Amino acid sequence: MAKNQYTYAVARIRAMEVSLFSQAVIDQLLACKDEKQCISLLQEKGWGNADTPADAEAILTCEREKTWKEVKGLVDDMSVFDVISYPDLFHNLKAAIKVAATGEESSDIFISDTKIPAEEMLEIVKNKEFSRLPDYMANAAEEAYEALLHTHDGQLCDIIIDRAALLAIYAAGRKAKDAIIRDYAESTVAVADIKIAVRSQKTAKSLEFMKRAMAECDSISVDALCKAALNGMDAIQEYLEGTAYKGGAEALRESTSAFECWCDNRIIETIKPQLYNPFTIGPIVAYVLARENEIKTVRIILTGKQNAFPDDSIRERVREMYV
Repeated sequence: MAKNQYTYAVARIRAMEVSLFSQAVIDQLLACKDEKQCISLLQEKGWGNADTPADAEAILTCEREKTWKEVKGLVDDMSVFDVISYPDLFHNLKAAIKVAATGEESSDIFISDTKIPAEEMLEIVKNKEFSRLPDYMANAAEEAYEALLHTHDGQLCDIIIDRAALLAIYAAGRKAKDAIIRDYAESTVAVADIKIAVRSQKTAKSLEFMKRAMAECDSISVDALCKAALNGMDAIQEYLEGTAYKGGAEALRESTSAFECWCDNRIIETIKPQLYNPFTIGPIVAYVLARENEIKTVRIILTGKQNAFPDDSIRERVREMYV
């Protein structure tokens, strides 16, 4: 896309950014007495369409579809968004393998509008035609399928696919011309590795398990992080203190919820400089990530209201907003 085309696209994105939820709107949602009141407020803010039922999942799905429709109207080459769409694609691979291995059909476990449609993904896995998949998926798909079939170990299947997703994200980031995509890929993989270390420490996973689950990146040493996890949570915090992710150590000391929030907020910190960038794909990529973060935050609030969680409990799980 030529520079002048980016200028138009970014101008359009700037207009759409006005509709992104600020912290004040999130506070309004938190102040709602129940899920029904939250949904009413979301509808007032333009979430959903005229024919979208007053249902949380339907509204969130509609908003996600709106985002991608808007962006597809602005960008000719959607391949720049592969790094963001890989998690959905690999989720569908995981779902297809489990459906094929168990024989239990369930359409609602698939995510729609992915590069490989869910129906095609399921057909590929059922027929064991893994060579039809992109190179970054094929080997992991076959390995995970065979692992689940022979060991019935769902967790092993998951870590094989999740690691392949991280490797694909990182490879796309390394090849990207735009700094935001490189930075996003680096942060995504590093934060995922840190999450794996924390969860592995809590569940007493082995060194072999962690190394099989983590993906290498420049800003984190997988070896050092694994060794820290084997030595306890304090050791993980101490290791993080010496990296670009020292905020994770502070969040871990606070609570599990604070740590989960920090993981997502770290990505928002990565993209915030794009608010002031007028000429590249960066602001468009940042807008998509901001919308994903916004939808995730609204989902957290709706789930909390649905389950009658205390307001303080919901608030500590709320993510930082882009605007």
